Amino acid sequence: MKKILSIKSAFTLLEMLVVIGIIGILVGLGAVSYSTAQKKARDAKRKQDLKAVQNCLEQYYSYNNNFKYPNYSSWPSSFNCGSSTLTAPSDPRNSSPYVYTISSSSDAYTICATLETESPSSYCLTNQQ
Repeated sequence: MKKILSIKSAFTLLEMLVVIGIIGILVGLGAVSYSTAQKKARDAKRKQDLKAVQNCLEQYYSYNNNFKYPNYSSWPSSFNCGSSTLTAPSDPRNSSPYVYTISSSSDAYTICATLETESPSSYCLTNQQ
């Protein structure tokens, strides 16, 4: 009688565990990279927002014959740019307002945002006049 040998190809448990481990490491690294990219994108948006507000405030200053900057007691819902308005931007992560402070004589301002990836974490712009 002839014996029929049947050889089955399969992966061993050890091979499966190694492959699953490698896939897990790659997924973990991808998640960390994705999170970092999101933080950097939000920081870029914050900087862009503050630059837009700064441009608006400088337009207001020029439009009003270099007199004074608008005196907002807190972050407004919109900024008066002189001949137009700018809807006030908010933080892309939690929609909280940025910080706007103005000198007592209304001739200088500072606008600030908190960044996630840079040190120092506070990013501020001041008047250009």
